[in-house]
Amino acid sequence: MGIGIVVVIVIVIALFVVSNYNGLVKLKNNVEEGFATMDVYLKKRFDLIPNLVETVKGYAKHESETLEKVIAARSGVMSASTLEEKVESENILSGTLKSLFAVSEAYPDLKANQNFMDLQNQLKKIEEDIANARKYYNAVVKEFNNKIEMFPSNIIAGIFHFTRKPMFEVNTEEERENVKVQF
Repeated sequence: MGIGIVVVIVIVIALFVVSNYNGLVKLKNNVEEGFATMDVYLKKRFDLIPNLVETVKGYAKHESETLEKVIAARSGVMSASTLEEKVESENILSGTLKSLFAVSEAYPDLKANQNFMDLQNQLKKIEEDIANARKYYNAVVKEFNNKIEMFPSNIIAGIFHFTRKPMFEVNTEEERENVKVQF
């Protein structure tokens, strides 16, 4: 009888560990899938930027500082090696793109250029897709982070070295502000 109770307890503990471990793996994979989806849209935006910069360059020759910031921000995205660096550099790039479009408001010929309008519309669509992908990514990160911090799954998370994942969010007050256009 005593051996039967021990066997049942061992089975219950094993089921608990396996269940929690599998749940953590599933959530970790959801986080990775969410980031990969967002990364596809970020890559599309990344590839669109040189065309946009070249189009603006032709019309706004004396706006080189803004164009250089966009190019530098794009380079920052390329050199990001960690998830945290990628999040930060993508936020910087988003801010510089807002500045680029603010500059374009000062050039009626540029705003009327069909190529620029097409690029701007493509970028607008991509930004909407990025926003939706960020929402999904942040939702699965929240679920994952909750799971690894809540008892009793935090015990399994600690044993198997599951760690918190960062949210993809706006980091500075400057990025939260609307772009100011002055003529």
